[in-house]
Amino acid sequence: MKVASEHKQQNFNQQDSYTCELRKTLEQQFLQQIIDNSSDAIFVIDKYGNVLLSNSGTEKFMGCKAEELIGENVKELLKRGIYDCSPSMKAIKKRSIVSGNVTNRLGIQFMVTSNPLLDENGDIVMVITNARDKNLVDEYIAALEKERLTVNRYKNAVEYLSEVDLENKELVAESQQMRQIMKISNVIAKTDSTVMLIGETGTGKEIMARHIHRNSLRSKEPLIPVNCAAIPHELLESEFFGYVRGAFTGANPQGKPGLFEIADKGTLFLDEIAELPLAMQAKLLRVLESSEVQRLGDTTIYKSNVRFIAATNRDLKIMMRQKLFRSDLYYRLNVIPIDLPPLKERPEDIIAFAHKFLEELNRKYNLKKRFSIQATQAFLKYSWPGNVRELRNVIERLVITSANDTLNFDYDLECFPEINIAYQGTLKSVMKAVEEKYINQVLEECNGRVDEAARRLGVHRSLLYRKREVKST
Repeated sequence: MKVASEHKQQNFNQQDSYTCELRKTLEQQFLQQIIDNSSDAIFVIDKYGNVLLSNSGTEKFMGCKAEELIGENVKELLKRGIYDCSPSMKAIKKRSIVSGNVTNRLGIQFMVTSNPLLDENGDIVMVITNARDKNLVDEYIAALEKERLTVNRYKNAVEYLSEVDLENKELVAESQQMRQIMKISNVIAKTDSTVMLIGETGTGKEIMARHIHRNSLRSKEPLIPVNCAAIPHELLESEFFGYVRGAFTGANPQGKPGLFEIADKGTLFLDEIAELPLAMQAKLLRVLESSEVQRLGDTTIYKSNVRFIAATNRDLKIMMRQKLFRSDLYYRLNVIPIDLPPLKERPEDIIAFAHKFLEELNRKYNLKKRFSIQATQAFLKYSWPGNVRELRNVIERLVITSANDTLNFDYDLECFPEINIAYQGTLKSVMKAVEEKYINQVLEECNGRVDEAARRLGVHRSLLYRKREVKST
């Protein structure tokens, strides 16, 4: 029995030994398969430079079969011109990781990293080297940079749009005129044609631009609204084109993308286009003609894929005759003109807007205000020189200041709110007070835009600036 037991134990030991050898063989095979299936070239040398292991990826790197490299010395490979330098030998010398570009005899560049392995005494045991085609690395870097630029573009678009007041940006089209305009806009929205929106201040040009973009093939990309009158002339070029790091004193040290870049693949809405100076008009024309954009201080030219929608409340043909607006830019922008009629010419929309604004304000302040019949009739009689913007301001004022739930509107008092106030003093002082109040009213209706207020008041903007300065002092 003892002999049988010993024999059985011996069989088990033999089986265990066989199993271990088989496992080692399989592990080596799998390891070799893993190494051979790596997209990188991998080879290992000892501390003397002799090649111990080489995978199939080294065939492109070395220009010879992997098995032929086993036992070769790196120094001999260099002498034969297999490649021009050896980061692995530098790693042995420096006893640290070495990376660099290596060119093989076929002229193909590889990015190579050699990592020395040390024993417990700090002696080099072997050096593991991996190499990858530099062209592939460059493609990866380019793809990552493209992805980074896309992310940054959307980030900039979000930051830019976060500063835009998006309240009350819905179209109202109860009148026959606006219904016809909506029908046309829905057709042109599906194209990439440039649109020119023409209308008085407050007629809803930006809302129409948003409607066109929202129904376009670019709707998933950003719409960037730009008020050309609000950007200081000296900053126009840097805002539109952007700049690279160190382009000028005071610039963002990281550089900045321009509006053309931020709006790429989307829509750029150029409000108050008539306010662009002639020099900037020429630069905008070049972008429209060539679709090329170049940041300030940069040598790279980018292709811009932007749909343009422009808007103005001025007569650009008169400005062309006065040499204030370029005719070539006008014809580039005026591909599809859309005239937005003033509010006084579409009474159905007056009532629709009034109820829309009242509903929004009731919801906002948890109120139950309603219009009287007198108010509705007065809305239709009033000329609304400030158009939709003025209408909303009036209704908000009525909602907030009225003590009753029923709202009345006296358009005579709205036009001349101080008519029932008894002024005192000299005629000059009374005229000055009336002038100051009217200027403030117009500035409020123009949202503080001096150029627009000056046009409505019929004075030069420099005079309006001086009057404001006198008031502040």
